[in-house]
Amino acid sequence: MAVAGCGSREERWSLAGATALVTGGSKGIGHAIVEELAGFGARVHTCSRNAAELEECRRRWEEKNLRVTVSVCDVSVRAQREKLMETVRQTFDGKLDILVNNAGQLLFKPAAECTAEDFSNLMTTNLEASFHLSQLARPLLIHASIAGGGSIINVSSIGGSIAFAGSTVYAITKGALSQLTRNLATEWAPNKIRVNGVAPGFVTTDMIKDVDPEYMKQENSKTPLGRSGKPVEIASAVSFLCMPAASYITGQGGDVEPGRRHRARHRRQQRDRTCHRGGAC
Repeated sequence: MAVAGCGSREERWSLAGATALVTGGSKGIGHAIVEELAGFGARVHTCSRNAAELEECRRRWEEKNLRVTVSVCDVSVRAQREKLMETVRQTFDGKLDILVNNAGQLLFKPAAECTAEDFSNLMTTNLEASFHLSQLARPLLIHASIAGGGSIINVSSIGGSIAFAGSTVYAITKGALSQLTRNLATEWAPNKIRVNGVAPGFVTTDMIKDVDPEYMKQENSKTPLGRSGKPVEIASAVSFLCMPAASYITGQGGDVEPGRRHRARHRRQQRDRTCHRGGAC
């Protein structure tokens, strides 16, 4: 595997000449990731279930001189995933440097009310699709030309490691995705493929537009920064992990969120100090 330190600073912090597949790239975090990777010089292919929405994005990217190709794909359908990867293989002449498993669904629903269909749909879209696409991409990633080797990024969520009421099935899929990241990183390191994840906190996208504003205000108050993230802030973290500069990083699933864990730890420490001094616990 090529070592990032052997290149110049410009080479380490560039994706010029790289090829990337980003699922779910027509809006939200996925859209930001497409623009970020392409802005750093990568050729990007992305997909979405919505053909009209995807074509509108393609036109805007063309106007910005970003090298992005698109195709319609529902990642919850196995045959469509296979067709997507064949399109990528043909588009990029049999090689791929970056796979970003971003497409996913959110479900806020009490666990007792979740149906078998709810469970199956989220498992297929959020977990099975990422596993299968990684399998399909592996032969292409082995031929990656970027310094540091091929790279897979799984977009998880802090919901996979922190409990939120009403998101049990979603949390299961994201927790499993984080474990998938660690296992593939271990198995595929000999193939010069790095596998990392990002676990965003609440991000201002269509996915949370229907969430109660008071609930969002309460959740944001639990973090030092006190706000939701922006899609480009997640995209920046993803882009870094794809670069040669990150060639020594694999198996990581870092939170990309405004310090929720640290705030909770600080509050526990304050409570413990109060108890120690004989105050009300």
